[in-house]
This record gives sequence, structure tokens and C-alpha cells, in this order.
Amino acid sequence: MTVAANAKQVHDASRRNAQPILDVLRSALPPRGLVLEIAAGSGFHAATFAAALPGVTWQPTDADAAMRASIEAHRAEMGLSNLRPALALDVIAWPWPVMQVDAIVCINMIHISPWSACTALFGGASRVLDHDGVLFTYGPYRVDGDWRGEGNQAFDRSLRARNPDWGIRELREIEALAADQGFVLAATVAMPANNLSLVFRKRGARRTD
Repeated sequence: MTVAANAKQVHDASRRNAQPILDVLRSALPPRGLVLEIAAGSGFHAATFAAALPGVTWQPTDADAAMRASIEAHRAEMGLSNLRPALALDVIAWPWPVMQVDAIVCINMIHISPWSACTALFGGASRVLDHDGVLFTYGPYRVDGDWRGEGNQAFDRSLRARNPDWGIRELREIEALAADQGFVLAATVAMPANNLSLVFRKRGARRTD
């Protein structure tokens, strides 16, 4: 694939949160295996994490062609053998292009997508992850109705003004959805800027229905 010189994107938020997220991933992810990143965005995280975690193979995906081009630009620049070419993946469209993985990482997607994308994320993860497989999510959440800061509440209003199907989700609703798909919330880690890292683990074998 030929990558345009101006395809690479880097967002300030990605630079700021990469190290705190990596600190959690070091303990949450298996030491080796295939990690599927859903909604990988610019690819800065994918390149950063693949470089820092050489024991795993990183598979970035995104539904947006411009984001996939940016991922490829980061990949070309880094030249990492454990960072795979970007794939097109719409979390709601089944089947996914990768059907068996050891872990899934999904950063800043759940609040910038309809609830159906959240349900599809956990439903798909239950099919591609085996027993004890990890699903990691990161972003802002309400916890028992607490916005965890006025900034999150203002952010929620701005999201819903852009799209009424978007918005910061209630952690307990996500935890219940995860449980319905065979996941347990194994860790909740407070992050900078009132975000949370959530580490879910799959209980039971992959679903085949």
C-alpha cells in the first residue's frame, strides 16, 4: 500500500494519554498473543504500544479510511514487525475481519458512538475471545450517576448536541451489558482528566452462534 506523505495524524490527546494507558496495558494484556485494537484512530497509540510491547502482535482497525491511512503512515515510519497493516472494521458489522484474538483494546469509542456500538463491541468480543481473554476500554464514564467532574458533564452535553445517540455512559450499565456477554469487570483504574481504564475478562469459551 502506498502511503501519502500527509496521511499521518497525531492528536494531542493521544500524546497525553498514551503513557498512562500503556502503564495499565502492561499489566492487563497477556505477555504475548494477538491484540485487536478497535477504533484505532490515527494509529499513534497502535505504534506506541506495539513498540513498547514487543511480545504481542498488534492488529489495528478502524472504520474510517482516513484513519486507516494514518495508521499505515505510522506503521511505515516505525517499521515494527509486530504491528500489522490496518484493517477496516465497523464494530456493528458482523463478522469481524479477525475472528480469534487474545485481547481487545478499544479507546475513546464508547461515548462517541451509539449504544448499539457498545453492545456490538461486547457481543463481538464474546465471540473472538476465549476464556480469560481481555477486553480493555478507556474513556470517560459516569459512576453511579457521578460525572466525576464538571468537565465530563459539559463534554456529555457537547456530544449529545452533535449526535443525540452519543454520550458518556454509566459504568454500571456497561458492567451489566458485559456480564450478559460473559465478561467480569476485573479492574477499574482512575486515569488523568477524569477518565477510567476498564479491564474486562471473558469467562467461558468463545461463543460460536
